[in-house]
Amino acid sequence: MSPMKSGSMPRPSDDAKTAFRAAVPDEPSVTVRPMFGNIAAFLNGNMFCGLFGEDLFVRLPEDERTALMERGGTPFEPMPGRAMKGYVTVPQTWSSDPEATRGWVLRSLEAARSLPPK
Repeated sequence: MSPMKSGSMPRPSDDAKTAFRAAVPDEPSVTVRPMFGNIAAFLNGNMFCGLFGEDLFVRLPEDERTALMERGGTPFEPMPGRAMKGYVTVPQTWSSDPEATRGWVLRSLEAARSLPPK
């Protein structure tokens, strides 16, 4: 996981941002916007995936989080010991495997469709 240093947020590289934008569906209802120096994707105001430094995180139902963690994902902890409920990081090889990455992002988007708008 991208570590926080001296209270500052890790920043994604241009390559990570490009890979992220390629994985996020280009739909009118999906917005990508900055979040604490990183970027995240939202559906109806609900964040469903984003970057934290070089790490990609997704919001998934429990069974899919478990499946992703069995493939090398980890709980998303922007601060050590403080996991964000419902979110998991995709294995660090995410940017070199666009097909698998897009699959996890699409699963996350589908889960977000079941949430009420904010």
